[in-house]
Amino acid sequence: MKAKKVIYRGSNNIFADIGVAHPERILVRAKIMFYIAEIIRKRGLTQKRAAEILGIPQSKVSCLVNGKLSSFSTDHLFELLNTLDTDVEVIVKPKTKYEKIATTNVSLVEYQ
Repeated sequence: MKAKKVIYRGSNNIFADIGVAHPERILVRAKIMFYIAEIIRKRGLTQKRAAEILGIPQSKVSCLVNGKLSSFSTDHLFELLNTLDTDVEVIVKPKTKYEKIATTNVSLVEYQ
């Protein structure tokens, strides 16, 4: 007899789906890291050149483009974005009456 496969519908946050603590914060960092990696890729920068521009070791650029989340704080990622001539805007607002809990989210404007 064949085993029955069970498929679960995930949320919009893989980190929540796998039970990571503070999944919204981690997703924010992951999105920002992806955005920085896209800037590096679209500018055609080598990891060595990106390291020179960002003022970090090449090994840290490798961590950045390979998604090693534990290597960077959100604050440091904001600094790296600014170094790459990218504005960072943080909006803090009360949750709406329709939301059960307050959330953390990041909206990224497509890099040209």
